[in-house]
Amino acid sequence: MNNLLEIKNLHAEIEGKSILRGINLIIQAGEIHAIMGPNGSGKSTLSNIIMGHPKYKVTQGQILLNGQNVLTLLPNERAKAGLFLAFQYPVEVPGVKMSTFLRRSYLAVHNVQLDNKGNVSGTGTSTAIQFQKDLKEKLNQLHISEDFAKRDLNLGFSGGEKKRAEVLQMSVLKPKLAILDEIDSGLDIDAVRTVAQGINLVFEERKTEMGILIITHYKRVLDYINPTFVHVLVDGKIVKSGPASLANELETTGYESIQEWHKEWQETHTVE
Repeated sequence: MNNLLEIKNLHAEIEGKSILRGINLIIQAGEIHAIMGPNGSGKSTLSNIIMGHPKYKVTQGQILLNGQNVLTLLPNERAKAGLFLAFQYPVEVPGVKMSTFLRRSYLAVHNVQLDNKGNVSGTGTSTAIQFQKDLKEKLNQLHISEDFAKRDLNLGFSGGEKKRAEVLQMSVLKPKLAILDEIDSGLDIDAVRTVAQGINLVFEERKTEMGILIITHYKRVLDYINPTFVHVLVDGKIVKSGPASLANELETTGYESIQEWHKEWQETHTVE
C-alpha cells in the first residue's frame, strides 16, 4: 500500500530558531491522525510547513504526498497536488461572496480552464449551474443554510460559522489530505459538535481516497471524531503515538508527565 502522506526526519526553523527537530509520520487513505501537545510544541508550525508557508525554512527531511516531495512546490501547487489546510484563524474577505470564492478555488485547484465567457475551455458549456447544484447539495448535507453561500467570505461570521466554512471548503475542494489546524479553537461545546459532525460527513464520503490530520490542544473534538492514531508532539518531536485512547490518557495526566518523561529520556540518551 502506498503512503498518502509520509514525513521523513523533518527539521525546520524560523529566523535561525529550531522549531521541528525530526518529525516522522505516515498517513494512509482512510485514516484520521490527531496531533496533540502543549503550547509552543510545533503543532501549527508543522501544518504551515506542510502547506509551504514562506516564513519557515526546512533544513532537513522530506514531505511526500503520494510519493511526490512537495517541498519543491509552491503553496498553490501543493493545493493542486491535493493538500488542504483549514485555518485556525480564517480571515474575513469583504466583497467576495462565499459561493464565488468556492467556485474559483475549485476551478484553480482542479486545473479547470475557463474561456472569456466563463465556460469551461474547449467545451462550450458552463460549469456554473452544475457547481451551484453541487454546492447546494453540500450545504444541505452539512446542515448549512443556503444563504450562507451568499454572504461575503467570513465577514461577520461567528467563530463556529468560520470553522464550518472551512469544513465546507474541504468538502468542495475534495483534497487528498486535509489538515485541520485547531478546528475546535474558540468554539463552545455545541459548535464543536456541529463542526465535528461536518468533518465526519466529508470523511465518510471520501475516506477510501482521503486522509485527515487534526491538530488540537484538547480532547473534546476527538469525543466526536474517532482518530485512527493520536500523536503527542513535544519540543518539535513526536514523542509518543497510540490509538484513540491515548487522548483519554492525556486528558487524565496532562502533558506534564510526558514532558518530564521526554526530558529524562533525552538526558539518558545524550551522546557525549
